[in-house]
Amino acid sequence: MLTLNIPGIEQWDESKQEFVYTDSATLELEHSLVSLSKWESIWEKPFLSPDPKTTEETLSYIEAMTLTVDVPPDVFQRLSAEDYQKVNDYIESKMTATWFAEKKEAPGASRRKEIITAEIIYFWMSSHDIAKEFETWHLNRLITLIKVANEKSKQPEKSKAPTKSDLASRQALNAQRQAMYQ
Repeated sequence: MLTLNIPGIEQWDESKQEFVYTDSATLELEHSLVSLSKWESIWEKPFLSPDPKTTEETLSYIEAMTLTVDVPPDVFQRLSAEDYQKVNDYIESKMTATWFAEKKEAPGASRRKEIITAEIIYFWMSSHDIAKEFETWHLNRLITLIKVANEKSKQPEKSKAPTKSDLASRQALNAQRQAMYQ
């Protein structure tokens, strides 16, 4: 969870000819499958795409991440560049100690990039019997859990050790070759 403290501000109200003060606010944010799903239902496009987000879309995602209830809309307008950087750093953090060995692709091989949406992630969760409660985990941690489940559920590769019949046929071939040269 990320906590942002948004300071109150002092403004001059021209119509009332007086200073107006706004309260400070504390926002609790969670980058999760739930927030991803909320954002995608509003914008009807995948959040996890390489396409850049507009300022409006970015602000909308921060609102979707917000766990704090009854936040006045003007609080989001007071987010600073530093606040946006904290949100971005939080979204990009791994949130896990798990790592995977990267597999090298053959030269010229192209990998089909699947468009990942909230529904795809929910499908992965159901495919691996991952409880719905995990939808509130940090999204990168949840995706790591899904990758772990995928790796652990793979069938082990068949042994490359020769079988008895392979050994027998090699011995017979070797004996035949030896007999030719004697």
